[in-house]
Amino acid sequence: MDQIVFAKAIDRPALVETLAQAFQSDPALSWILPNPNHRARALRGLFRTLVPADVRAGIALRSPGDEAAALWRAPGQAHSGTAEFLRTVIPLVATFGTALPRGLKVQGSIDAHRPKGRFWYLHYVGVRPGHQGKGHGGRIIRAQTTVADAEGLPCWLETATPENVPLYERLGFVTQAQWDVPGGPHFWGMMRPSS
Repeated sequence: MDQIVFAKAIDRPALVETLAQAFQSDPALSWILPNPNHRARALRGLFRTLVPADVRAGIALRSPGDEAAALWRAPGQAHSGTAEFLRTVIPLVATFGTALPRGLKVQGSIDAHRPKGRFWYLHYVGVRPGHQGKGHGGRIIRAQTTVADAEGLPCWLETATPENVPLYERLGFVTQAQWDVPGGPHFWGMMRPSS
């Protein structure tokens, strides 16, 4: 199998498309954006905003065939600051429209449960639907957890997809928190200690 590589600026459209396809059936984003057609368009707008923001705060990884993509925020960069908020607020308002209050409710609950400290933050990881179940997700996650291990740092993620919890457990993540967004999805917060 081909190696996971750092995404370059030229790869951003493919990263956006991979993540938009991968998150089309995500429970949290489906709750925020219940109309599937609107969701498909909005997810492309969301990731056009998030990919550059996450690259500024960390790294983006991709599989060479664009089957999988991952956005990692570097240690100390998990929480977005005021400058990032100001850069992203207008595109996110345009993307979410009237769904923005639900999006902010989800983001607020995630922020409230994310630990403090130094860790690599797996902000988003996704595999295109036609390539799921073939090991691409595990490979792209291990590409960075290996780096985190070498640095002696843990990794953190959140998921609202129950089927993903066992995959993350096989990769060394342990559930540290569970919570419900009021009226919305259930989340797992998972930490992977450094090896």
